[in-house]
Amino acid sequence: MDSSWDASVQAVAVLEEPTRRRLYEYVAGQEAPVSRDDAAAALGIPRTTVAFHLDKLTDEGLLDTCYERRSGRTGPGAGRPAKLYHRSDREIEITLPERQYAVAGQLLAAAIQDSETEDISPREAVNRRAAEYGEALGRTARARHEDADELLVEVLEALGFEPRVLADGIALANCPFRRLAKEHPQLVCGMNLHLVAGLLTSLDTPLRAELAPAPGHCCVRLVQSSRG
Repeated sequence: MDSSWDASVQAVAVLEEPTRRRLYEYVAGQEAPVSRDDAAAALGIPRTTVAFHLDKLTDEGLLDTCYERRSGRTGPGAGRPAKLYHRSDREIEITLPERQYAVAGQLLAAAIQDSETEDISPREAVNRRAAEYGEALGRTARARHEDADELLVEVLEALGFEPRVLADGIALANCPFRRLAKEHPQLVCGMNLHLVAGLLTSLDTPLRAELAPAPGHCCVRLVQSSRG
């Protein structure tokens, strides 16, 4: 479940090498795709070094490639198309502790649209969207046919909640929407509650989600369904 996090960390780590970072910044700053010769000439780096680093950036998904004949000629004798590089559409964001502001943005935007087209309040729409998102995550996880309790912890980890399994349930040591929750606690805590509840519904676990704010934790806690 943490493969996307690992891939993001690896992609950012690739830019630690100074020459590679310079090449990425050069390619990203051009309006049109560039060739290895273009980059070598612009940065004064040997072409073989340029080729190695550009291909490494491509392997990590930071750059994409295309092919084009620079001579303008076509047909026999026109030569092989040149391999060109341009910035990829991939977006990478790493936060420690992990945050999921893109997820919050998608849920809130969809909820606003729902509230404009249906006779429901924005908060009702947010809670519904959050529950549907949690249910969808659970269904996707269940497709792997693994233990539901293990899947629950994995999905919560992937969401950035930092689950801590306790004797009476699961505490969530991190809120992936922390900055939003500080400014709009009722809205975001409700969204968290319905998201986690939707996940539990899909995974069919003997737990339920409840609001239990505690310092340094998410406002949601998972407890045994039989509890009071």
